[in-house]
Amino acid sequence: MASRDAYQNESVTPMMPLRQRHGYSHESLGRFSEHSLHSAYLGRYGGGSQCRDCMTRIPYATLIATIMCIVGVGVFCGTMYRGATLSALMFDQVFHLRLAWLEAVQLVFVVVGASMGALGLMILFVGCLATGATRHKVYRAWSARVGGRISCAVFMSITYILQIAWLLMLCFLVIVTLIFTIFWSLCSNKEVQNNEKCIDFKQFDFMFPNNTRPQDMEVCDTHEIKLFCKDYVERAEVMFILATVACLLVIISLIHYLMCLSANYAHIRDHEKFQELQELQYLQDPELSVAGSKDRF
Repeated sequence: MASRDAYQNESVTPMMPLRQRHGYSHESLGRFSEHSLHSAYLGRYGGGSQCRDCMTRIPYATLIATIMCIVGVGVFCGTMYRGATLSALMFDQVFHLRLAWLEAVQLVFVVVGASMGALGLMILFVGCLATGATRHKVYRAWSARVGGRISCAVFMSITYILQIAWLLMLCFLVIVTLIFTIFWSLCSNKEVQNNEKCIDFKQFDFMFPNNTRPQDMEVCDTHEIKLFCKDYVERAEVMFILATVACLLVIISLIHYLMCLSANYAHIRDHEKFQELQELQYLQDPELSVAGSKDRF
């Protein structure tokens, strides 16, 4: 009878709630971590466990988005800075117009590049905190999980606003690139190349300041045609095309950021439930640990 009672008690024990059996508290959910549960298994394979543990802490999706964002912003700022310089020189030497606001635009490009780079690194840091075993250590307490959710929500809002701003920038670049493509088509005219015809912009006088002279709206001299076509329009068009492609790359990276931040927000919010479910599965079937953690955001 005693052995039967002992057997019944043992059979009931695995069905008891996980929190009641191990004394989980609301503030500490990391008592049974993946490393502690499977230290015997990992010990069989030596130093490979450290590399595996490090690899599971990397937010690959956020890392890819950060690389795309940095590359795109770098190319965008460089090409737009060069394109604005060429445009300023073109208006100054060909149309005899001094556009002082272009210098301020160049400074804005530098600020945008630094700001986007900093934002990408901060989102990458948030992704590292919400990935793999790092999340189990950082977001144990309720207050830490609330702070993590707030940070993800704030970055999602900022990213969404930047997404709209970059879409507007893309539309602007498409228009500018189209204008310079039209300029290059005018330069490709054989009569213009043979100095038999001037490039006349008088029909676009509404795009020039009111005090612009009519002769300044024409490009007739050989020297001016060379400056306008070869030195400025041809080079600036390439710069604006590259800037458009880079802007599109930044938009794709921001979409990736929104997906990653949304996933991280869900991981942090449901961390307690996922933790209890995962530990219950590991205790019932330790071989499930071979698959490892699938958190890659």
